[in-house]
Amino acid sequence: MKKIFITAILFSSLSFSVFADGAKKDNTNAEAISYTVLNQFSYDFKDATDISWKVDGNCQKAEFVLEGKKLTAFYTLTGEYLGVTHAVAFKTVPAAAQKEIASQYAGYKVGEVIELQPKATSSSALNTYASSYADDSKVYFVDLKNEKEEILVRVTTNSDVYFFKQIK
Repeated sequence: MKKIFITAILFSSLSFSVFADGAKKDNTNAEAISYTVLNQFSYDFKDATDISWKVDGNCQKAEFVLEGKKLTAFYTLTGEYLGVTHAVAFKTVPAAAQKEIASQYAGYKVGEVIELQPKATSSSALNTYASSYADDSKVYFVDLKNEKEEILVRVTTNSDVYFFKQIK
């Protein structure tokens, strides 16, 4: 239940323009980002470049590039690391889930796919990202569109597909 709650918080603040081009190196608003988060991020993602920070009513997030991948790290307003996301290809989603989406959502076109790796038991976010994702807490969010609406579905590593959110 806690994972669902954390996921909901993350994606209530995540827009599908999460990976904007042209971010500047460490575009930090020092008054808005907590000292704890800045220090933790610097430790966990020390090789990150093109860092851009945003704070809203739910969380603090850093959009950045690490080892050539565009990532977004999320922290609570109190500084707790929540997880990291990045865009992936639809073929990354488990094959059984791809089939279920094609069946359940016939007539929908697949848009962006985001992989979320929530906080693990490891103390370092970088170790979490660099791991082989051995635990089953990784989830995918698949944007689906048709002529009338746009929805977001959540897919687990066990190929379970759940309606997550109505976009329009």
